[in-house]
Amino acid sequence: MRRFLRPGHDPVRERLKRDLFQFNKTVEHGFPHQPSALGYSPFLRLMAIGTRSGAIKLYGAPGVEFMGLHEENNTVMQIHFIPDQCQLVTLLDDNSLHLWSLKQHSGASELREEHRFTLKGPPGSPPSATQVTAVLPHSSREVLYLGTESGNIFVVELPSFRVVEDRTITSEAVLQRVPEDYCNRRSCELVEALREHPKNPDQILIGYSRGLIVLWDLQNNKVTHHFLGSQQLENLYWQRDGSKFISCHYDGSYTQWPVSSDNRHPEPLENFVPYGPFPCKAISKIYWQTTKNGLPYIIFQGGMPRASYGDRHSISVVHGSQQIAFDFTSRVIDFFIIFSSEPTAEFDDPSAMVVLAEEELVVIDLKTAGWPAVHPPYLASLHCSAITCSHHVSNIPLKLWERIISAGSKQNIHYSSMPWPIDGGTNIAPDPPQRDLLLTGHEDGTVRFWDASGVCLHLLYKLSTVRVFLTDADPNDNMNPLGEDEWPPLRKVGTFDPYSDDPRLGIQKIYLCKYSGYLAVAGTAGQVLVMELNDEDAEHVVDHAEADLLQDQEGYRWKGHEKLRTRDGPVRFEAGFQPFVLVQCQPPAVVTSLALHSEWKLVAFGTSHGFGLFDHQQKRLVFVKCTLHPSDQLALEGPLSRVKSLKKSLRQSFRRIRRSRVSGRKRRGGVLSFTAWSMQSPDYTVQEANAKFDQDTLQEMELAPVQRKIEARSAEDSFTGFVRTLYFADTFLRDSSRHCPSLWAGTNGGTVYAFCLRVPPAERRMDEPVRAEQAKEIQLMHRAPVVGILVLDGRSNPLPEPLEVAHDLSKSPDMQGSHQLLVVSEEQFKVFTLPKVSSKLKLKLTALEGCRVRKVTVANFGSCKTDDYSENDLAVLTNLGDIQIISLPFLKLQIRYPCIRKEDVSGIASCVFTKYGQGFYLISPSEFERFSLSTKWLVEPRCVVDMPEVTSNNHVHNKSGMENAVRKSSTVLWWHKVVKHWNWYP
Repeated sequence: MRRFLRPGHDPVRERLKRDLFQFNKTVEHGFPHQPSALGYSPFLRLMAIGTRSGAIKLYGAPGVEFMGLHEENNTVMQIHFIPDQCQLVTLLDDNSLHLWSLKQHSGASELREEHRFTLKGPPGSPPSATQVTAVLPHSSREVLYLGTESGNIFVVELPSFRVVEDRTITSEAVLQRVPEDYCNRRSCELVEALREHPKNPDQILIGYSRGLIVLWDLQNNKVTHHFLGSQQLENLYWQRDGSKFISCHYDGSYTQWPVSSDNRHPEPLENFVPYGPFPCKAISKIYWQTTKNGLPYIIFQGGMPRASYGDRHSISVVHGSQQIAFDFTSRVIDFFIIFSSEPTAEFDDPSAMVVLAEEELVVIDLKTAGWPAVHPPYLASLHCSAITCSHHVSNIPLKLWERIISAGSKQNIHYSSMPWPIDGGTNIAPDPPQRDLLLTGHEDGTVRFWDASGVCLHLLYKLSTVRVFLTDADPNDNMNPLGEDEWPPLRKVGTFDPYSDDPRLGIQKIYLCKYSGYLAVAGTAGQVLVMELNDEDAEHVVDHAEADLLQDQEGYRWKGHEKLRTRDGPVRFEAGFQPFVLVQCQPPAVVTSLALHSEWKLVAFGTSHGFGLFDHQQKRLVFVKCTLHPSDQLALEGPLSRVKSLKKSLRQSFRRIRRSRVSGRKRRGGVLSFTAWSMQSPDYTVQEANAKFDQDTLQEMELAPVQRKIEARSAEDSFTGFVRTLYFADTFLRDSSRHCPSLWAGTNGGTVYAFCLRVPPAERRMDEPVRAEQAKEIQLMHRAPVVGILVLDGRSNPLPEPLEVAHDLSKSPDMQGSHQLLVVSEEQFKVFTLPKVSSKLKLKLTALEGCRVRKVTVANFGSCKTDDYSENDLAVLTNLGDIQIISLPFLKLQIRYPCIRKEDVSGIASCVFTKYGQGFYLISPSEFERFSLSTKWLVEPRCVVDMPEVTSNNHVHNKSGMENAVRKSSTVLWWHKVVKHWNWYP
């Protein structure tokens, strides 16, 4: 009866819990969802990205990351760094301006929003009068120039955002110096671009959308030069010496204009349509970069012929006779060029082009022949193909780690070897204590291996399963062809490719053994591939085996997709993980569970129809077990079938209502039936089971706390045979004197199957077959889906992983004391004794908390105060998005943390825990949020930014208060924790 009494307050345990558990959201891995703006500071060598949800993220050298969030959650339209300062200004789509600064606080710095400001016009003026379209932070660091839709340019002071009304540049003042015939033909309209003269800070170039460009003298408040363009203006760019500038236009042309004191109304030097003479797309941005050899780099976005290439997202690079139009698979948001920013430098000498596309970041090396792409150390496009599953492996052995990196390096031979060009700041975080891998399965049949040890999620290696199967696409096709003889000379760049040749290729389950190097991968069409790591390219035949999960059933007809066709004969594989056997489930339904035991050389797999065991050493099927119920017709339609029976759904709903009424009447009449659990075992009688059930039920009715009423599910509910979990264990299954290998399987209908396995010793492993015999079958009370199975040894510790003891990384399990079986369903945790499988302890989560278990794993929590203490607990994620830590073996709730919004179903489904109390979940299709439950294991950014010394300026400032040098200072950046509400639903 004591197990039903509520525990008292234990101060010692409470202090220990504070030393063990702490919840933190630490870092976001991947590519920002829905980016909308890009900025770069050549002074700090930091890049800033803004998103449509109002987030702003700063990146520098690998490990240097910083983040802030606008309270308004509006789209970030523009980002501008204040020259020679640790400040930047953002413009949102609600026309508000925000000043952000890196400020020191208590020995660390954080990104703070200093001021916010919205430009307001006189009473009665239309919104367009003050709608900001262009922002220019002046090199004096004292003012911002704001161009508007009305054509007026307002001046605001920094950092106060006070409008200096007497310095406003009105469109009327500009038109006074423009020829009258031009003014009659064209009005100024909105301000499209503002550019400061590179040599004279008292002059700014103003470009209006209708084509008029003027050079404005800030000292004398007048136009000194005007340039009469005939096409709609898109953007402007100064050449380094200030003698010329470039304008680009809506018709796909760009024009070079001279600036001299002799001619106030110059004619264009050159007007060029790079991809004419047919109508072309607008050139929205352009760079003209000078070089020592005299040939400039002309880099522009857009300009492609509308008829044939109107749907392309391109940036063209022209250098002498070289010309390439880089073709991106998603819309280009913005780009910038990294070039020499030294004031004394005579030439630009560009080194790299950084392009922010809608779905990825692409960096092009402009120094290396052929202009190859640079492999990014962060901002990886996780969703280059949609993520379908993930798997985390902690503490990878060094040898396996080096072999994976070696295989990945052979895949990256086409990338540039130049160092990462955005290298501001210094990462001072301690080195990761261990090597961790995050494996992601994708819709296109690939598995990507990510270095998840530290702040940067870095791609190490990519595995493709496509070569095993016959698809419409040829795997030998070059994904980045360069048509040198074609015009325009397009080259596809980037990795984002959301289209899959065949949805059946999708990866659903992954299991990696870090000790043996075996990898099991299962897919959407019932395919299970077992692979081993090979350091060299190889060509061999992949053995095939078929597992018919309906072999003993009659009258069933599969209505879903067909299995994938396999290649005949030898298949050539790259160095890395290479498949050597394929097990094809029949029917070819989605593989829902997977387990690999590398010591026994066995792989278990489950679908919605049943589960099977395969010996991958002898390449022989050991057994299959059908779990399909006669009413499980939906399980035969397959995930790709869109046929739904409305009648059947309604019929099942009415049946549940009817059952709930009948069961309610039975309870009021005091009738108890044997529905809690049943088992099939030769050494256990039905009478003993009934007696045990009656005793437990009586105690629950009298002493249990107030519980919600949970209606029992019927065996006729759909997908009851769906296999949710598989588990290998060496434990006592038949009697308490002999332990043996076993396989456990849990289904969606609350059934647990246990099989005794006979694995021959190593010397006879290839001569004798592995044999299996069903030993137990447990039926849980409410038929709730089984989501986890775990065996605890005599010391109540979880059994070690296969080969973990052999590698001296874990103690041998205690085989002297009695073992316990923990079965986790969606509704409760229940501990059974082994081998009798009698109920010992349970925690009714749904009845007490009103939530259901979605993910569960065993995690090791170490104390932050001492290295001598650690304990194993259950980390549980519920359907409400909260995380609960439950003790082992007593099933006591330790602490609860809110983690994921309960509406974020995809985020909850994507969550994966690590072995040491961390976790990952998708906050968008392209980003993982990393969190930690442990006080000891914490991975978060920690970095230092040294603000460079300004020895001289590009030009002499005459403004009061201007300093000629800025003293060197250090700023420690610490991750600014922000609670975000992402507006993303799958």
